[in-house]
Amino acid sequence: MKRAFNTQMVPLLSVFAAFSFIIMMFNLPLPGGTTGHAVGVGIATIVLGPWASILGISIALIIQAVFFGDGGITTLGANCFNMAIIGSLATYAIYRMIAGRSALTSARRVIAAGVAGYIAINLAALAAAIEFGIQPLLFHDASGAPLYAPYPLRIAIPAMMIGHLTIAGLAEMVVSAGVVAYLQRSEPSLLRRTAPGAEEGSAAAANLRPLWFALAGLLILTPLGILATGSAWGESTPVPTPRGLRALSSFWTAPMPQYAPPFLKSPGFGYLLSAMTGTGLIMLLVSFAGWLIHIRSVRGRPRAG
Repeated sequence: MKRAFNTQMVPLLSVFAAFSFIIMMFNLPLPGGTTGHAVGVGIATIVLGPWASILGISIALIIQAVFFGDGGITTLGANCFNMAIIGSLATYAIYRMIAGRSALTSARRVIAAGVAGYIAINLAALAAAIEFGIQPLLFHDASGAPLYAPYPLRIAIPAMMIGHLTIAGLAEMVVSAGVVAYLQRSEPSLLRRTAPGAEEGSAAAANLRPLWFALAGLLILTPLGILATGSAWGESTPVPTPRGLRALSSFWTAPMPQYAPPFLKSPGFGYLLSAMTGTGLIMLLVSFAGWLIHIRSVRGRPRAG
């Protein structure tokens, strides 16, 4: 990642980290009255490669948790493991296996992207379901009552997987395949990074203007994401706060909790402002990370003399 993270990689990573952040704001109704969403990990991995995708999706999840109270800070490690790490590595392996050495503009790559995105998000959901389901076995009081997530594996796995196999997974499949098909027509060089035989950094000089315009269009449409009512499965389950965390509960409060700035009365405009704020924060964070790596690389170069 250090080798690939140059000044030309920064805007590319910014685009897809911001895309992941925004696409996760489009909530979809799932069976049982809950909601789900695509992650964007499929197309992020295909364009950036697995390691940069892990970083980009993790940055989006960090911004969600810290500034919008979405996902939670104490569960950040689990969310990054499920969506960023499992999602990126699974996408890369499946996409490379199906796409093979087909041409960048081949329809086979569109199919590979769709299948990879669908399987990857379902593997991430399965990991989350297992993490929910094993908690009653690991953490309970003397009477056997669960301390945290109360649902065993036989409930957690079907509850998570039904919605992802039927709706959220299909959304990820459409996003992954659709963006690959769009890039094949507009900027196929962006698909070289995960194609066999591609040169290091060959996608860095691509024209990103169409992607920024597409991102701006998604920003404008983000208020549609609040049409689906309800929370993600498990989020609304009442669980006691661990005593060790009660003293820290007021240490940090999300400035825009649940994408609803307290100074705005309009939910739609508040959601849009949250999307714009999150995108700006992601761009700043990625740029700062790129600047740090650049400074370290400059200091590490041998000097003449």
